[in-house]
Amino acid sequence: MALVITELDPGTHERKGFDCGVEPLNRYLQTLAIQHRRKGLSTTFVLVDDLAPDILGYYSLSAASLVLDELDDADRRHLPTYPVPAARIGRLAVAKTGKGRGYGELLLQNAIKRILSVRQILGVYAIVVEAKTNDAVSFYKKYGFRLCNAADRKLYLAIGAAGS
Repeated sequence: MALVITELDPGTHERKGFDCGVEPLNRYLQTLAIQHRRKGLSTTFVLVDDLAPDILGYYSLSAASLVLDELDDADRRHLPTYPVPAARIGRLAVAKTGKGRGYGELLLQNAIKRILSVRQILGVYAIVVEAKTNDAVSFYKKYGFRLCNAADRKLYLAIGAAGS
């Protein structure tokens, strides 16, 4: 068994049985992820065992922006007054059967790595997430994300200056 993170392929990956325990996250993968890819709204990546079609976890990526009021004072300094470019991790979920195995961290690391690689051709100042649960807020905070707005559980991670 080797774990692989790859783009969701409806012909290969079994989406219907995915259950992370959070219905909106299940529904997104099962019914919306492919439509959003076709429409250019987001791209979903799945964690699978290379020998089985079952999805162990997933995340989706899309473009986003942050207005200055959503950023910490320290992160706001020296930025333009218009919204700054960001990448959104729109969804990140681990199947109930994979909880406690580090799959969430693995998915988050992979998402950040993909976002950093995009910075070679596209401006991205921060990564934005909208956590569905308070547990998810705690998960992201553990990795340095800061709350933009506690009411809707929106968080961001400033990713620093782009390399040369």
